[in-house]
Amino acid sequence: MGGLACALALAKHGITRIDVYETASNLGFVGAGIQLAPNMARILERLGCWEVIAKEATDIKDASIRRHNDNTELAHVDFSYIRREYGVPHMVGHRSSLANAMFDACRKETAITFHFKSSCGGIKSWLPKPIFTVVPREGESYDVSVDVVLAADGVKSVVRPQILKELNIDAEVIDSGQSAYRIMLTREQMASDPEMLQLLNSDQVTRWIGERRHIIAYPISNKSIYNISTAQPDVHFAAAPSATYTTRGSRADMLDNFKDFCPLVLRMLNLVPEGEVCEWKLRVHNPLPTWVRGSVALVGDACHPTLPHLNQGAAQAIEDAGVLAVVLSKLPDFSPDSINKALKVYEHVRKKRAETLVELAAASGRTLHLGEGAAREERDKQFAALKEKGGPSPDKAVDAEVQKMILGTDVMQVARDNFENIFQVL
Repeated sequence: MGGLACALALAKHGITRIDVYETASNLGFVGAGIQLAPNMARILERLGCWEVIAKEATDIKDASIRRHNDNTELAHVDFSYIRREYGVPHMVGHRSSLANAMFDACRKETAITFHFKSSCGGIKSWLPKPIFTVVPREGESYDVSVDVVLAADGVKSVVRPQILKELNIDAEVIDSGQSAYRIMLTREQMASDPEMLQLLNSDQVTRWIGERRHIIAYPISNKSIYNISTAQPDVHFAAAPSATYTTRGSRADMLDNFKDFCPLVLRMLNLVPEGEVCEWKLRVHNPLPTWVRGSVALVGDACHPTLPHLNQGAAQAIEDAGVLAVVLSKLPDFSPDSINKALKVYEHVRKKRAETLVELAAASGRTLHLGEGAAREERDKQFAALKEKGGPSPDKAVDAEVQKMILGTDVMQVARDNFENIFQVL
């Protein structure tokens, strides 16, 4: 998401040559659902690809937070104010729709060239211009000299540890001890169950919360699919990290993980066929001292991987892209010194905000996953008060003040307004 958004945003801001190196052989996107928050939509609208995404997305009207074992509603949040306050509704959609829309928009830009089956082997030289090694899936590796490298290479970034090694800082990725299942049920699978169809036909995000685990679900793809994402203890987290981001999960393990959830949830989980359980290991790393070295900058999960408890992972990568396009388009020249200063402006605008959201997501997960005791009782009292008269929410993804901070900030405008002042003092 970060790489596509960077390429498109740079092209829209007048950068005339952009090369995208992609490990996959093509961009035949897969994946599951994704929340399309207004701060993301605002940027995609400027980049000319929001309309096609919104056509098949679901306009979310409310959120329901429920107790895991009996389906009792703990809190209900009306989302109608979001469009009124921020100009764009909160929507949910299919991850492939988001990525395909950006990819299709990129292909219309003559400045952008895609190089498939090509991964980054690392930065070979930092100064005066970066030289990085391209490792094609077939053939010999080769080196490329460029003005700027934007490393949107994910939580398993090759470039991040290289930057931090220069600073003698450990860059190990940390297993969070959590994993997630990504599940998509079709309308045909759910057709015989009126309670399931009610969820599929709604404009609602529903979350069932229990000790050390929760489920969030919503309809996508013109309500033809019900997307279910879980979070639970990762029983395999002590093992060596796999080479891939997702692994084939065990259906039996999945059902056992959620055996104490309500009958409605269990009926949905039982619809998942054997062999189609996708398990996603949730990884993070500590905040980095810097995202920039010379004319090289990290983007998205490479520098601020976020647990999926705040619905902001992809949105924050897209915010990175928007800010990078602003700062690089404002350069008086493309000298290494000017580029480095512009990338530091990007870091100045983005770093504190992104890292604040990383911590908020982690904290929200801890609160949602409380076990029996005084802390959970207090949390549920706050949910009850929220349901009756509004106020702060223990679930920060639906907290009005947190949303104001996230959705009400236009990071591209912040970059435009502050570029000159920050650039001059660097």
